[in-house]
Amino acid sequence: MMADDVTKARVRVLKLLAKGAANCTPAAVPDKVVLESEQGDRVAVEAGVLARLGREGLVERKAGLVRLTADGRSSARRQAIEGDMFQGQHRDVEAIVLETTSGPQAALINLSESPLGQLVRRRNKAGEPFLSRIEFNAGERLRSDYTRGQIMPRMSANWVASVASGRRGDGGGMVDLTDTALAARQRVDRAIDAVGPELSGVLIDVCCFLKGLELVETERGWPVRSAKIMLKSALGMLARHYNPGSGAAREHKVLHWGAPDYRPKLG
Repeated sequence: MMADDVTKARVRVLKLLAKGAANCTPAAVPDKVVLESEQGDRVAVEAGVLARLGREGLVERKAGLVRLTADGRSSARRQAIEGDMFQGQHRDVEAIVLETTSGPQAALINLSESPLGQLVRRRNKAGEPFLSRIEFNAGERLRSDYTRGQIMPRMSANWVASVASGRRGDGGGMVDLTDTALAARQRVDRAIDAVGPELSGVLIDVCCFLKGLELVETERGWPVRSAKIMLKSALGMLARHYNPGSGAAREHKVLHWGAPDYRPKLG
């Protein structure tokens, strides 16, 4: 067993046992054991790894149960802290407030993970942000509803079927959904319908599937750098759908066209 494999196995065992004692049973594979926690989590490791943890005084085994010792609990805590620090170095997290049907809700997003997070920091030639905060929040709101709706992507997406029907993916139908997930699917449906079929595809690819713009252009056969413009247009329409009475989204009705000296006639 390679040194890296041993280290990974140790990490898995300590992480599992940090939740409590686990049953230890022989695995179907020779020289391996299976640890199963009370929560149902399972880890299969080499029996030698578990024996080594015992010799180091990190775990103890009694009557078929394996649990951490005091030193083992300390080691597990250090491991968790180091893991959080490592993840923190590879994250660019920002707190945003999304306007939802139930009111404003705070959310944490990883800007390094989201293609929109990268675009929102870009600026045009005039030094202005390429995406407005309203457009960015609209895209993240769509992504949030898509995730809450448990919409599972297929190898080739079927956006003809309704999201709420549960037939776009393999995640089951409406019977299997919670009320929260079903409501989220319905919100995605309404948003996609509001944007329209011409622009909804790029929204789904970038906001929901987290595809890069270059990949979208390649898959759709679009010219280079065209996906960015299409996405901005789609986000503008999406923002108007979510905020129909705010800012530029407010519609002004033209009552009458007339010359400067026009005078209405009284009936």
